[in-house]
Amino acid sequence: MASLPPGADSDQLLVEENGSTRTLIMNRPKQLNALSSAMIMGLLRCFTAYEKDDKVKLLIMKGKGRAFCAGGDVSAVVRAINNDSWKYGADFFRNEFLLNYIIATYSKPQVSLLAGIVMGGGAGVSLHGRFRVVFAMPETALGLFPDIGASYFLSRLPGFYGEYVALAGARLDGAEMHACGLATHFVQLNRLPLLEESLKKVDTSNPFAVCGIIDQFSHQPSLKENSSLNRLEIINKCFSKRTVEEIISALEQETSNSAVEWVAATIQSLKKASPTSLKISLRSIREGRTQTVGECLRREYRMVCHVMRGDFSRDFFEGCRAILIDKDRNPKWMPPRLEQVHDEAVEQYFSRIDDPQWEDLNLPARRSHGRNIESKL
Repeated sequence: MASLPPGADSDQLLVEENGSTRTLIMNRPKQLNALSSAMIMGLLRCFTAYEKDDKVKLLIMKGKGRAFCAGGDVSAVVRAINNDSWKYGADFFRNEFLLNYIIATYSKPQVSLLAGIVMGGGAGVSLHGRFRVVFAMPETALGLFPDIGASYFLSRLPGFYGEYVALAGARLDGAEMHACGLATHFVQLNRLPLLEESLKKVDTSNPFAVCGIIDQFSHQPSLKENSSLNRLEIINKCFSKRTVEEIISALEQETSNSAVEWVAATIQSLKKASPTSLKISLRSIREGRTQTVGECLRREYRMVCHVMRGDFSRDFFEGCRAILIDKDRNPKWMPPRLEQVHDEAVEQYFSRIDDPQWEDLNLPARRSHGRNIESKL
């Protein structure tokens, strides 16, 4: 193992040096590599140092154990907010979003090896990078909330698939991530060690050369018959509607025989979710369609700060209680119904925060290396 740049917390983030390649390994396997504050700061230091270091040509990112990364360590954030102040959460997300931005605009290729679970913050540190490799593992699942720049990459998926993934909390397998463009390559699990060995011998930052190496190990997976991507026609018809209420109503009118079960499950997912969350998510993705990754992150930072302050709704805390703390999986949303979440309340989430100590997310000037999300459908 190599030494980390000064100040990086060494046991939660490991670094391997092989020639010009640096492999960053998220090392909290028991927590499914959920991103702690120390990990985010360590990654920030690594990405910043390696961009300036001419000896480093390629970065590989992976997780230890059975998950890539199950998101930000939200339960730690909630505990800190409850014991201290929402400002702790604001700092956590400020650093995380800055990391996402540096990855999205990084000048050297990054290959993320997405084995196992990829959620929330895990998507943020990987999907903004140049190469996203998924493996034939049944548990590869992407669960997303509209932060970490998700409104940027979800809004660029085919048709209105991004709205569906965000609102229905859809879990995608490796083949689906590859087909819709969230992953750039699909590799069989048994070929992973060979791919890693080849990448560790790379002595170039040329993305075409790196892509050529990954291409040698990848293949075109086929979608399962029940994949949501086989329902794109219904998804586009329903999730293109202007409001969440209209989306649900359009789904309720879908009675084509082949998709009855899928439609019913999708309606159930939407009805179980926080009404406030659904409305701000839809608006976020719609705005993301015309914004740069930096603009998306700035807007999402405002949203996440409002969420943590609990100005209009405390659903974030209630969701964490029901899923992560008490685990009764029975959250009581407030307000409980979509029609009670008025446009003025939604508007609040997109406004500056009225607090003299708060400031907008300030992102450094960087040359943009806009990532392409290319659908393979």
